[in-house]
Amino acid sequence: MKKLGLFAFLLAVALVIGACGGGKDKAADEQKENEAATESGSAAPEKEPSNETSTEKQAPESPDSPMAGDGEDNDAKTIDLKNSEGKKVGIAQLKQTDKGVSIQVEASDLPPGEHGFHLHETGKCAAPGFESAGGHFNPGKASHGMNHEKGPHAGDLPNLTVGKDGKVKAEMVAEHVTLNSGEAHSLLDEDGSVLVIHEKEDDGKSQPAGDAGSRIACGVISAQ
Repeated sequence: MKKLGLFAFLLAVALVIGACGGGKDKAADEQKENEAATESGSAAPEKEPSNETSTEKQAPESPDSPMAGDGEDNDAKTIDLKNSEGKKVGIAQLKQTDKGVSIQVEASDLPPGEHGFHLHETGKCAAPGFESAGGHFNPGKASHGMNHEKGPHAGDLPNLTVGKDGKVKAEMVAEHVTLNSGEAHSLLDEDGSVLVIHEKEDDGKSQPAGDAGSRIACGVISAQ
């Protein structure tokens, strides 16, 4: 019995020693594997924590976005129309477009009926007759009138129809002029130009101004 007990004790000691030795060998093997991986560059670097809260990225603002600019049109011109007494009777807004110069006019206190409406060549509105405005804007030396075979003047415009209340509101495009300074047929040349309302209807063919009568309202178009 004593020999059997001694044998069991020695066997247990051998197992304990073997287990400790095996753990050390396993740890050593793992350390060697890690060192080899580091030398070969295959170990993945640790990821730093991200500060981003979303995977979406906002697209850069387009230059065509409504917020990219203030939308101001630098070619637009608003002018006052005054009668022979110097009283303001309306306004006209001129704006450069691809088809020419858009003209929007709104006026009151005018005689009812049809009235000739033209662009004149000199930017001066000296009351009461407005003769300082010169003739129709006509750099191409054409004949007057939209109904003339050799017309029209660059400054010829459709008649204005004034209501019984003395008011008119109209829009048209002057196709043969521009607001671009330095270009041919520019309304903004050295001496500017004017818009003129006449007392009578323009017949569209009579020379030199359509038999439209005297000038009853005028507005200066200039670069300033």
